[in-house]
Amino acid sequence: MSTLRHRKAGFAGAFVALLCAAALVTACGLLLETGLRGGVAPERYAGAPVIVAGDQFVRSTVGEGEKVKTKAKALSERRWIPASVAAELATARGVEKVVSEVTFPVGSALGHGWESAALTPFTLASGRAPEAADEVVVDARFAGRSLTVGSRVYRVVGVTAQALPSQDTIFFSTREARRLAGRPGQVSAIGVFPAVNVSVKGAVVYTGDERGTVEFLGAEKARVMLISLGGALGGTSLLVAILVVVGTFALSVQQRQRELAMLRAVAATPRQIRKLLGGEALLVSLAAGLPGSLLGILLGFWLRSRFVALGAMPGNLGLVVSPFPVAAALLATVAAAWTAARVSARRTARIRPVEALGEAAMPGARLPWARLLAGALIVAGAVVLTIVLSNLNTEAASSPVTMLTALVWTIAVAVLGPALARLVMALPVRAPGAGGYLAAANLRANSARMAAVITPLSLMIAMTCTILFVQTTMGQAATDQAAAGIRADHVLGSDAPAAVRKVRGVRATTDVLRTSVRIDLERYGAQAVTPEGLDQTMDLGVSAGSLRGFGESSVAVSSTAAERLGVGVGSPLTLTLGDGTPASLKVAAVYTRGLAFGDLTLHHTLVAAHVDDPRGTLLVAGGERAALERAAGGARVEYPAEVAMSNAAVNYVAMGLIVAFCAIAVVNTLAMSTVGRARELALLRLVGTTRRQVLRMLRLETATAVLVAAVLGTAVSLVTLSAFSTGMTGSATPSVPPLAYLAVVAAAALLALAATALPARFVLRQPPGEAIGARE
Repeated sequence: MSTLRHRKAGFAGAFVALLCAAALVTACGLLLETGLRGGVAPERYAGAPVIVAGDQFVRSTVGEGEKVKTKAKALSERRWIPASVAAELATARGVEKVVSEVTFPVGSALGHGWESAALTPFTLASGRAPEAADEVVVDARFAGRSLTVGSRVYRVVGVTAQALPSQDTIFFSTREARRLAGRPGQVSAIGVFPAVNVSVKGAVVYTGDERGTVEFLGAEKARVMLISLGGALGGTSLLVAILVVVGTFALSVQQRQRELAMLRAVAATPRQIRKLLGGEALLVSLAAGLPGSLLGILLGFWLRSRFVALGAMPGNLGLVVSPFPVAAALLATVAAAWTAARVSARRTARIRPVEALGEAAMPGARLPWARLLAGALIVAGAVVLTIVLSNLNTEAASSPVTMLTALVWTIAVAVLGPALARLVMALPVRAPGAGGYLAAANLRANSARMAAVITPLSLMIAMTCTILFVQTTMGQAATDQAAAGIRADHVLGSDAPAAVRKVRGVRATTDVLRTSVRIDLERYGAQAVTPEGLDQTMDLGVSAGSLRGFGESSVAVSSTAAERLGVGVGSPLTLTLGDGTPASLKVAAVYTRGLAFGDLTLHHTLVAAHVDDPRGTLLVAGGERAALERAAGGARVEYPAEVAMSNAAVNYVAMGLIVAFCAIAVVNTLAMSTVGRARELALLRLVGTTRRQVLRMLRLETATAVLVAAVLGTAVSLVTLSAFSTGMTGSATPSVPPLAYLAVVAAAALLALAATALPARFVLRQPPGEAIGARE
């Protein structure tokens, strides 16, 4: 307690690091718990106490005997059920009313039959219910008297008094809705009134918030995303936090080495020194962990708002807030701080008092053999991770390993930092002037201090480059494949009128649908195409087999997926379509451009009846853009180069928090290092060094640290990115935009120089004599 009272500034850096660590771990824990326990409130089905719908999971039984387990994975499309189930439910005991429902996309809205209005319930504010095939009822948000779907115009005959928060609703007559849904004899859900126990073979009964999960199929995908993202981000954040906290305490102990040596000289035992530092760490971590955990709750809500804005999760999937993430973050923070303090002071506490005083006056020239051995082991682990990463060819497997690989390489840099700093200082580089002379002398005399500054800088550069350029590497590879593989001249919506296909000059058209399928529960991205004229609109890069005669029982497989599945041309392949329908196909071809066109290519007719939205894109070879736009009724016609690839905004938001934490660590460490040198700077002023010379000395020291950190951080990210690129694209050359890389290094340099200059100017405001007296 005495030390904390008299060294508030010295412990401020550790407090900030622990505060940020607690906030980051808490936010990740909230995301993880939301994925595990979060519920989605129903909107369309809010008025129906019981909903009967299809099982939205594909299941597989593995094992034998007592070890049999059933695994389940979410479907990507809605599983429909027979309409005859409604009649069966109507005869069940206690059932008073049964309401069938069909759901289908209408522009940006969802279409239904008017008979299902009772599921919400919707009531008419004006007008009447739709009766004819060309009549519709719209919700309260709709503006207009008519509605165009494809080439057909519908008259608005009624407006509801309600509008749902997250979806626009349009009601058709029952017969027209069934026609537009395109699922003869099937319905998407059935509402049962009142709340009674019912069971139907081949269907699932949903009550409470379970109704929301069947209404919003994206909620289950969002929960899976939050579980994987929260776990991976939380684990990475914790490792980064431990590294930052260890570095912060190591710098703090290094600055107090003279004080600790004096304590040893006046008979303080090693156990007392360890208890002193451990107690300080516990007090600081508790003081920082409690507000940090509460701050993490606000950070969790901010992350959720960003994910909702990006469309990665539905707005009615609320963040689950419980004591568990807060307690876990607090425990992790306290444990990290206590361990960091004990490890940092291990050598000072163990050596004899005379040796401690000697090391305080003149730091040792060599690293302890235990640290060198630990560094060698960590380097070996980083090499193993790099090799493993270079053999991973799925994004789900490679993403967490990529971050871990970069982090382990950075930990190796941190452990071996003083040795690396001494190697750099051995280079015959000198800057002119008194400031340059002093900077060179300081860097040679205290490599440990420079290593403490290099670690967070190299961590920031390595993590930022890895996070940014993983996405650019994948995006560039997919873009290159798409540019080489799309032969079409134009792209537009596949629901365009038939007149588009008859425009003068059009040689061929290909309808393309994007979906996903499951093979042994593993998810694979897929596209469905119409094979007629495919050779004029798309080149998949077929390396084996042929797409001639491609039919509904055929499948083309990317070379990466073929390797994972162990299949080739002529092999049978059984898969589950997006709505749970099984399909037994035969491999017709293997192609190389899987990043652009998906792991599997299927026949359009096979897939169109098993997706929620059968609208996709239409590739057009030939024809003039203006003529196509006229034929499409003014719809936008794009060139293939304008087709957007999937963005990585969610990953940028999530992983950007780690980069922000690294940036805070850089500022924190440099500020601590500068403020901790107040006595040294005051002595320089007393012997005649000017303020300008001192500031130039500090700037040169920081610039040297930034240069070394840029080299080390770049090397770490390049090794990691090359391994990632090798596994995912087959090329060891990642895509690194030069301007983006220079911006990362420049940002790190500006941050470091500002974090040095501002505290230095504050320290230099004090008269030298007062500064020395205050430090004493």
